[in-house]
Amino acid sequence: MGLNNMRDSFLSNSRKRILLVFFALVLLYLVTYIIDPFSSYWNGYFSRPSTIADLLFSFVLCFAYSESSIFISARLNKRISWTVSPTKRFLLESSLIFFSVLLINLIADSVVALVIDTDCGGIWREVSMEETRGMLQWTVVSVMIAFMIMAVNTGNYLIQNWKNAAVHAAELNQLATEAELHSLKLQIDPHFVFNNLSVLSELILEDQQLGYEYAENFSKIYRYMLVNSKRDMISLEDELRFLNSYIFLIENRFGEGVQFEINVAPLALSLYTPPLTLQLLVENALKHNKTNKKDPLLVRIYTENEDTLVVENSCLPIDKTLETSGIGIENIKRRYALLSVRRPQVLQEDNLFKVIIPLIQR
Repeated sequence: MGLNNMRDSFLSNSRKRILLVFFALVLLYLVTYIIDPFSSYWNGYFSRPSTIADLLFSFVLCFAYSESSIFISARLNKRISWTVSPTKRFLLESSLIFFSVLLINLIADSVVALVIDTDCGGIWREVSMEETRGMLQWTVVSVMIAFMIMAVNTGNYLIQNWKNAAVHAAELNQLATEAELHSLKLQIDPHFVFNNLSVLSELILEDQQLGYEYAENFSKIYRYMLVNSKRDMISLEDELRFLNSYIFLIENRFGEGVQFEINVAPLALSLYTPPLTLQLLVENALKHNKTNKKDPLLVRIYTENEDTLVVENSCLPIDKTLETSGIGIENIKRRYALLSVRRPQVLQEDNLFKVIIPLIQR
């Protein structure tokens, strides 16, 4: 979901756009009358037989002003952001709209001269001073109308982006909170704590140096979860550093029942991923598969290219299905939906479960 998602915006509704054209039409006649209320144009205006044709012609012009303004704004939204380069955007959009109005008026004047004024000499007839003044007034008013539509369009765009940014931030904060709660749950999970303390006590009795290293990695996991679980993204290098501590605990707990292969391209280390992504995927593999010394669970983490990471594991399903929290992979997908246009892919094959993670460039 990007910030330029305008599906629910004011100007995405065709009925509201027509209302905007009607408003522009009223404003067009109102400003024209205020500028020169004594013009001969207004003498017997409502009694003339051409009044309906005049109104229809003016409506078509206002529609052209409106649609050209919206078209220009929509095109520029993809190239120059109001929030990044406001001055450049204003000057360019104003210039394009100004020239589009001149072009529309030129076409309209030519149509009027060719279709309506053919009996009076067409486009080559002599133009009176009053007609020249009327055309200048018309140009000024039409430019004002176009800029008014531009202001409505710009205000609509900025308000919608502000709303989308607020929703985006709220959703991202919610997902970060879910990940944080998950990490806190893991920290206070009595099975997790008991299992690791049991392994630690055994290691201390057998090998004090290994026990010391186990305790160090145990503390690194807690520290990482407390410091980084609230962050939106973290570098792959930091995430792998944390994962190495997590793998150290797993290998000393399950022994040869689980094996890890990590092969990540150096250039990918500077790219980003949501924190705890790899830990959630490794934990998912351990939850749903057996860890047997004769047929070990193999977990591979590697890069297919510089901006794509693959986490795959062999399928050794346990007999009893475990109840899961539902946070894991679904949480990763939802966070990526807010952070990137690219999405994780989950592939289930006969003897292989694979998750393809896009790496994000900040």
